[in-house]
Amino acid sequence: MTQIEPLTLPAAEAAEEWVTERTEGALATARELADRLRTEPPADPLAVVRLWDDVGLALGSAGGLVGLLANVHPTEAVRTACEDAEVALQRLRTELGQDQRLYAVLAALSVEEVTAADPDAGRVLSKSLQDFRRAGVDRDEATRDRLKAINERLTELDLTFSRLARDDVRSVQVPVERLDGMPADWLEAHPADESGLVTVTSDYPDALPARMFVHDATVRRDVTIACLERGWPQADPVLREMFELRHELATLVGYSDWPSYDAEVKMIGSGDAIPEFIDKIAQAATGPMERDLAVLLERYRRDVPGATELTTADSVYYEELVRKEQLEVDSQRVRTYFDFAKVRAGLLEVTGRLFGLRYQPVDAPTWHEDVSVFDVHRAGTEERLGRIFLDLHPREGKYKHAAQFDLSPGVRGRQLAQGVLVCNFSRGLMEHDHVVTLFHEFGHLVHHVLGGQGEWARCSGVATEWDFVEAPSQMLEEWAWDPSVLRTFATDAAGEPIPVELVERMRAADDFGKGYQARTQMFYAAISYYFHAQRPADLTAAMLELQERYSPWPYLPGTHFFASFGHLGGYSSAYYTYMWSLVIAKDMFSAFDPQDLFAPDVAGRYRDRILAPGGSRDAADLVADFLGRPFSFDAYAAWLAR
Repeated sequence: MTQIEPLTLPAAEAAEEWVTERTEGALATARELADRLRTEPPADPLAVVRLWDDVGLALGSAGGLVGLLANVHPTEAVRTACEDAEVALQRLRTELGQDQRLYAVLAALSVEEVTAADPDAGRVLSKSLQDFRRAGVDRDEATRDRLKAINERLTELDLTFSRLARDDVRSVQVPVERLDGMPADWLEAHPADESGLVTVTSDYPDALPARMFVHDATVRRDVTIACLERGWPQADPVLREMFELRHELATLVGYSDWPSYDAEVKMIGSGDAIPEFIDKIAQAATGPMERDLAVLLERYRRDVPGATELTTADSVYYEELVRKEQLEVDSQRVRTYFDFAKVRAGLLEVTGRLFGLRYQPVDAPTWHEDVSVFDVHRAGTEERLGRIFLDLHPREGKYKHAAQFDLSPGVRGRQLAQGVLVCNFSRGLMEHDHVVTLFHEFGHLVHHVLGGQGEWARCSGVATEWDFVEAPSQMLEEWAWDPSVLRTFATDAAGEPIPVELVERMRAADDFGKGYQARTQMFYAAISYYFHAQRPADLTAAMLELQERYSPWPYLPGTHFFASFGHLGGYSSAYYTYMWSLVIAKDMFSAFDPQDLFAPDVAGRYRDRILAPGGSRDAADLVADFLGRPFSFDAYAAWLAR
């Protein structure tokens, strides 16, 4: 079999020109293919669909590339060039999506006949016709022009909001003596300046340990406020305009509001079902939340007599104290078993064994020296399935959270699936929470590669409904909690594996707080939904009302969490999807034997029936095929209640 060569990235000094040339080339290719489809469509219906899919492949490949580099490239000029390219690509997508001549060519085909010839082609055609309608192809010229203007402005606003969340790093300067409680390795890596002050930033590797371990309540509060104030006040008008324009777009193409428009193409099906789901989870979580909050408050009162509530400035610290004192889990001891290099190696070994893969290190150009590259092969063969890039440490100008980015969608025989993991982990010892995050995000990467072996770009990789995409990643987290799995790579400086009893206590400690964590997630989901459904003029006031209704934590005065809540961009009104996916993930995991998580029959069935199909089938059908029944709420409800 002829191997498909991966995309070769440029040297740093040539990146800006290269991005421009790649984008211009992709735009020209997409226009040429679209023009051919308009003027000389093939006689064969499958060839017509293939030609349209190739338009999507050209735009999707360029879009993945510039979307990645806009968030990770160390040179600001390159990031800016990529943002400009995203605007140009989105402009052409909108133009083509409203092209009535293209629509007429595709609409003249019979979905039933195409499906009979090739089920995947039939799905591509059906979804494409839906895309045209949702883009306003059937509206009058004035409406289509307005939709174009809205889409272009929304792209600009989304980029601006993303930039604010990415680039606004706050910091607190603290005398070293007030950092009592911080891990020794963190203090060694953060020496005091000539004034005796240590800088604690709002980036995860600083903020999380500061909020978790520092004994000084004022320092914890200052760091928490710094985190919650990122993006404020600049993001406020950006978001309000974004919400208004999304609403206008939805109503112009026949929907009552943006959530209704957005939910139509998701598993949940309708906008009205979103608040119903939020309230269902909130109600189920109320009892467990109240139980665990009482434990936290009791411990807090030993330090602050008469206190009636905790805020997020203290919740992480006292949660850690409860886990250490009552559940016998000391996070500072735990982290000694999670050296970054060992964790990364363990992740590759575990997922390779689980999914039948082999990772081959590759010396290839990247955008930064921190990035490592691996070719992904089917185990026992030289068949290359894809290439992955791991960019796992923080730096200036880089995306601040954890996510998987597409570099190129995989299409069998034509283009290699390439994906990138972008995280911000310590170079030394890791919190176990960060280990879980690494497994989670790597789940997206594996999904992208394994799902990128089909013939259709539209179905490639993580192309399922958006409220399913987190489920495979959430399920992979379970392997980061299994004692026998962890002991294969989690060893201390002396080489001793993490004790089984400690992992069991860690799991029990993790279960502590799951009720109030679920309510916190529903607070975020409510912001995501109601900010779009109601479009409040005062976002801060609306946030306060939703926080009081859903969150376990009272408002911390003077903060504006939503200003850096990046999911308001990409996820828009659908942040509920994280919990929706978790319900499905718990159900899928019930198919595995906890005593043998690598059992090849169930692991292979999961790989082949959930991950490998990509977006070629509805997610509900994929899950039913794997489980042998429709998914249910039962496994999640049982986990939440115990």
